[in-house]
Amino acid sequence: MNLNHLSEFVMEKMKRELPANIVYHSTDHTRDVYESAMRLAFLEKLDEPSTRLLGAAALFHDIGITVRFEDHETNSAAIAGEYLPSFGFNAEDIGAIQSMILATRLPQQANTLAEKILCDADLDYLGRRDFFVIGQKLRLEWELSGKPVTLSDWYILQMKFLKSHQYFTASATKLRNEVKLQNLKEIETLCTRRCTHI
Repeated sequence: MNLNHLSEFVMEKMKRELPANIVYHSTDHTRDVYESAMRLAFLEKLDEPSTRLLGAAALFHDIGITVRFEDHETNSAAIAGEYLPSFGFNAEDIGAIQSMILATRLPQQANTLAEKILCDADLDYLGRRDFFVIGQKLRLEWELSGKPVTLSDWYILQMKFLKSHQYFTASATKLRNEVKLQNLKEIETLCTRRCTHI
């Protein structure tokens, strides 16, 4: 399973075309999601053909933000459909890849194991120690995109999101749930100190 050429293509395209205000949905995020997806695919014993499709979906899942911030997953799926035939993917492969990409729209809705893995990989950071750093990148991206959020309101949004979120796969739950709950407790503490309304 060699996706090196596809990865190089996607990264170069994103570097060329991403607007300057996109600081969260960046090439770093794409790499992070790809690596998380490959790790979960191994842990969940996803077969090799499906893992290849998953890797392609992870690479393309946010590329649509080069076109439009809102509902970028739809554009990501369309862009994947445009370019993937050149990399040897057939119509059935592309359909599966597009379904994976669209599954990551919030609220996430995943059916197949590959879709569940990509959704979990996309939000892997919720259960990591760098949650707050990455979260501030997303807040900054919102602000630069004309959707400023006060710090108090951000904490409230993050708290509600963490409370409602559940990982789909057993592997992601095992890997990330404990720290995710710790992040939630820290957010709740911050809200108690800072938030004027919850």
